[in-house]
Amino acid sequence: MNFIHSDAAPAALGPYSQAVQVGHLVFVSGQLPLKDGQLIDDPAQATTAALDNLLAIVQAAGGQKTSFAKVNIFVRNMDDFDTINTAYAAFFGDHKPARACVQVARLPKDAVLEIEVIADLS
Repeated sequence: MNFIHSDAAPAALGPYSQAVQVGHLVFVSGQLPLKDGQLIDDPAQATTAALDNLLAIVQAAGGQKTSFAKVNIFVRNMDDFDTINTAYAAFFGDHKPARACVQVARLPKDAVLEIEVIADLS
């Protein structure tokens, strides 16, 4: 097991790692939509910021965007689903990882969303 860290993504907010690599799989902790230390509240920009943070961590493990195999999105308001989908599709293009999107009662820092990923480096 290897612990992965990228200075290009926000540091963990608690006692956990940005990511853990087990074999060819990388389990990336949920990323808030932080950019330059600022929490982004616009759902479209927040989606892109969280995905950019995830990508930086996956790249630190030797992966790329096409390494994303499973994405879980936790949203504050399911009414933002279409906006999030549009930004998500723009980020991934033709790559279509498996995905779940669920509304939750509350997220750290009262963020609009949090996204986590499992990446495959094989």
